[in-house]
Amino acid sequence: MILGATPVGSMLIQLNGEPYEGSEAMTVSELLDNLGLRQPLVAVELNLDILPKAQYGATRLKAGDEVEVVHFVGGGKSQHLVGTSGRTENGR
Repeated sequence: MILGATPVGSMLIQLNGEPYEGSEAMTVSELLDNLGLRQPLVAVELNLDILPKAQYGATRLKAGDEVEVVHFVGGGKSQHLVGTSGRTENGR
């Protein structure tokens, strides 16, 4: 495979600042499923706009899209926002 090329039927997006290869025309819901995230517990930003949860199933991603996903994690006395990388918002 040529460096930087994606296989036929796949596309490259930016997910939380990192390259992510997914299937062409994948929906936001499908992306979240692939990441093992439960939709009620996440917030998604697509190309700098917050995406309403009601649109996750109908919104198809395109090559080059920039997606930020944060999910809510409970524990202890407070709750934290955690990106898919596992870091909390304060960098831990």
